[in-house]
Amino acid sequence: MQPWLARLETDGSLSVFCDLNRRLPATDPFDRQITIGFGCFLELLRQAAAANGLRADIVLFPDGEPRPRLDERPVASVTLRPDDAAASEPLFSTVLERRTCRLPFDTDRQVMPDALSAVVDASVAGVTAAGTTDPVTVGRLRKLAVDAWVLEWATPVVRRESIVVTRIGKSEINANPDGLFLEGPLMEGLGALGILTEEQMDDPESRAYLESESFYSKACETAMAFAWTMTDTNTRHDQIEAGRAWVRMQLAANSIGLAFHPLSQALQEYEEMAHLYQQVHEELGAMNGQVVQMLTRLGYASGVPAAPRWPLESRLVSG
Repeated sequence: MQPWLARLETDGSLSVFCDLNRRLPATDPFDRQITIGFGCFLELLRQAAAANGLRADIVLFPDGEPRPRLDERPVASVTLRPDDAAASEPLFSTVLERRTCRLPFDTDRQVMPDALSAVVDASVAGVTAAGTTDPVTVGRLRKLAVDAWVLEWATPVVRRESIVVTRIGKSEINANPDGLFLEGPLMEGLGALGILTEEQMDDPESRAYLESESFYSKACETAMAFAWTMTDTNTRHDQIEAGRAWVRMQLAANSIGLAFHPLSQALQEYEEMAHLYQQVHEELGAMNGQVVQMLTRLGYASGVPAAPRWPLESRLVSG
């Protein structure tokens, strides 16, 4: 949803805020996932600064941690300073090739342990990362991912929240370059024929509803490995660090040609998902209050295009 807003301050620093209208309260009722997104944002900002000889001094939640949801207070204050010791990070060299792949993976191509290790090892201190290529465990996680997706799609308030931010065809994507994208000649044609519309996707008896459910389920069923992260507690700082770890892991995956697809459904904190939320924590060995922050499937697939983005000036605010 690209919820970040930045205000340039007179002392040369910048304040980072959440655009509160871009939250998804049914899907992400405590703004945990959107906060993780800000961790990704701040890590990429830090890496970009270093690539330009700058050190980014980041103070998180300078006016306090907002609970139970984010509010108007800044997520971070960032000061950029010249630093002769600043060095571009190798992960940053592939930042423009970072992709999320929602396509089915090649089930004839295994993910090797060294490739999984490269992804897991990209995490940061304080965020435990792990993964598996074990066929039995992968099979259980595939099923859990499918069950969570089918439940999400069958939960009306959550489904509608996703449908509202689904952009069908080039004109909708250009008008609102955020959310979920359905593009290409087939999608354009189905939209023009009235087969693929918001109303049809929200009708459990329609082809659009059933095809949407089937497509994502089939993608989950092709996972060849999984990786995940967890933290010992669940403060806003933990969530930011989880985001930093996550984007680094994605960059590491992309840099070795490994497709990366976050699966958030089983980790969502609305009532209908509670039993699968508990199940995924048990499956991944979370103990003593540990929180699984992110889960991704890994494998190999054909390339996907870059997702559209709002222009820089639309993310700057004054006052």
